[in-house]
Amino acid sequence: MTAFFHSVWFLDAVTAYNEIKIAEPYNVAGLALWRLGSEDPSLWKVFGAKAETTSPSSLDAIKYGYDVTFEGTGEILQVVSEPQDGARDLRVDPADGLIASETYKQIPSSYVIRRTGDRPGQIALTFDDGPDPVWTPQILDILKREGVKATFFIVGENGEENPELVKRIVADGHEIGNHSFTHANLAEVPNRIALLELNTTQRLIESLTGRSTRLFRAPYFGDAEPRTPDEMEPTARAQDLGYISVGLHLDPDDWKLVNDDGTPHTAEEITNQVIAAAAIKTPEERGSIVLLHDAGGDRSATVAALPAIIEGLRAKGYQFTTVADLAGLSQDQVMPPIQQDQSVYAKADSYVFYSIAVSAWLMKWIFLIGIILGIGRMIFIGLLAFAQFLRSRRREHGHFGADYERFVSIIVPAYNEEKVVCQTVESLLSSRYSVYEIIVVDDGSTDDTFKVVSEAFPNEPRLRVLTKENGGKASALDHGWRQAKGEIIIALDADTLFTPTTVAELAHRFADEKLGAVAGNAKVGNRLNLVTKWQALEYVTSQNFDRRAFASLNCITVVPGSVGAWRRTALEEAGGFSSDTLAEDQDLTIQVRKLGCRIGYEENAIAYTEAPATLRELAKQRFRWSYGTLQCMWKHKNALFNPRYGTLGFIAMPNVWIFQILFPLISPLMDLMFVWSLISALMNHFEHQQEYAHSSSNLNNILFYYALFLAVDWLGALAAFLMEKKEQKKLLWWLAIQRFCYRQVMYWVMVKSVYMAVKGVVVGWGKLERKATVQGAAS
Repeated sequence: MTAFFHSVWFLDAVTAYNEIKIAEPYNVAGLALWRLGSEDPSLWKVFGAKAETTSPSSLDAIKYGYDVTFEGTGEILQVVSEPQDGARDLRVDPADGLIASETYKQIPSSYVIRRTGDRPGQIALTFDDGPDPVWTPQILDILKREGVKATFFIVGENGEENPELVKRIVADGHEIGNHSFTHANLAEVPNRIALLELNTTQRLIESLTGRSTRLFRAPYFGDAEPRTPDEMEPTARAQDLGYISVGLHLDPDDWKLVNDDGTPHTAEEITNQVIAAAAIKTPEERGSIVLLHDAGGDRSATVAALPAIIEGLRAKGYQFTTVADLAGLSQDQVMPPIQQDQSVYAKADSYVFYSIAVSAWLMKWIFLIGIILGIGRMIFIGLLAFAQFLRSRRREHGHFGADYERFVSIIVPAYNEEKVVCQTVESLLSSRYSVYEIIVVDDGSTDDTFKVVSEAFPNEPRLRVLTKENGGKASALDHGWRQAKGEIIIALDADTLFTPTTVAELAHRFADEKLGAVAGNAKVGNRLNLVTKWQALEYVTSQNFDRRAFASLNCITVVPGSVGAWRRTALEEAGGFSSDTLAEDQDLTIQVRKLGCRIGYEENAIAYTEAPATLRELAKQRFRWSYGTLQCMWKHKNALFNPRYGTLGFIAMPNVWIFQILFPLISPLMDLMFVWSLISALMNHFEHQQEYAHSSSNLNNILFYYALFLAVDWLGALAAFLMEKKEQKKLLWWLAIQRFCYRQVMYWVMVKSVYMAVKGVVVGWGKLERKATVQGAAS
């Protein structure tokens, strides 16, 4: 027998290295490469690099290639061999620096995949991405009517939201496979995340159905029918966990809503594409597994196509089977029942998943209901405030109460106010009202408050300075007005500055005999930093805006302690200022309103107050306010929904309970929902490929409603500023920051207040340090 010798030119990275080095002295214009180095990836270490800078030793190791090797036919995938790098020994000729010889010690290899399940004439339907509450039930109904079993590769988070559909899929005799928990691209996430995606979905399936699953399909089409080593990684990871990876050949791209040319992707096109793909007979390309989707977007075309697909394939002689049958396994083998010793864990998992699902459902609806209620309230308050604004213009143009002058007593309770009280008295003495007295009540101060006031105004006939043992602000006010001579009692804090017209504006309103009290227009007078500017914004857009609105319905709940006036007879009937609560002003306001008196609002009665300048001081003040509000609401709970008290019981008090107490308690959840949605969207951006239109309706809804709420909130704030004379409109620019920073402090304050109230803790007044920084009263 004659022997034949064959010479084979094996051009690898070593050959390329020598060729480039030899060509270098000739100053060639360029180098060309055929096949882009797919046979020996080490080529990229030398191609494009200068030969003199490349060491031959860098070619010793050979990375595996870019292709995946397949054996057999079918769409059930098994990893037979995983990639391994190659190695070679090189000998370099010292004379010319060329590689003289190479010896391969290990040939590099990529993934080797065995394909099985090739059953010509049989078809298995599979559905990815569900379950979906709209589309999955319709698909299950069609399958039941046609007598066809299918395999549903579920996304864990969708199964968590629709547990009854997962149970129905199994109850109807269908198979369930694992399609990850969030539809992440498992080839692009860390191994720990990929394992978590698979294990969490597995636990969910076990807890809901009492069965496990061995079927797996990686999200995204390249991974479902892998062609590169990167795409093979999810299949290899899943196989290590005991999964059977299920590929596909019959893919009509039903997930696309439109074709590449922009036309709608119709049910007829989906049907024709499936039937055409099923007709392919070549072993390498023919298939038995159809990929459809029951979630991830509008699946109406898929639902419409499904009966036609089943009818068309049956007409061609195809028989419908399951993935398990194609793999040569029984349903119990691909979906083994949970062992008895594992059932307790599955039961525990079901409670955990149920709790998570309910919590997510509650958070979503709390968020949406909260936003809708907030928008509705803003519109309602805006309309009422505008009505009050028009009435105030009519009163102003008609000079209402201009001839009404009754003796006014101004009560200034003071505890350790030596820094600010004289400035307050000076602002009151500058009043243009003709008949009034000022009574400063020193509430047992430990500083020189009494001495400072007495010595600063020794011969002022309109001023009296009283002193008493410390008993709190309410007792000081009560002590003062009971010794006063006026028919009208005005109260203000010792850190507050009145404008020259404020007393007159308050007093003239009592020309209305039905009026029991009047709330003034409190403003922040020390707008020195971000914290005080936020409060200045809040006073205009929230407190005063609300008082405008509720004045229209005669249900103002707070005549503020910084600027408020009372008819003496109403004070006497109500019993004066009570020390039962920390919000004596709110307590008395509600009591006077319950007596049947009207409570008015006077926007021109302006007072500048000193607001806390730090978040710590602000939280301290607002905690007292919030706790006092809780005390008042509880004290006057008999007025809630009581027809006797009209709008107070049916509008004002529910407004306090819902928007001042309940909302701050749940608002952190609303903010958390918003933040979590953004985080989820960011995670999806990194985990999910853009070419797949995975549903983001939940995020879109949240962003829409939140943006709508912010827009309405800003418009309401703008309306509030337009109703305020000479208010600084530039404060509106702080509104966005206020919503995301300042209001979180208010949430924490209310949560703390409710907690302290439930515990039954006695809370003191909480004196704030005065800085004497109020400005602008005389302007």
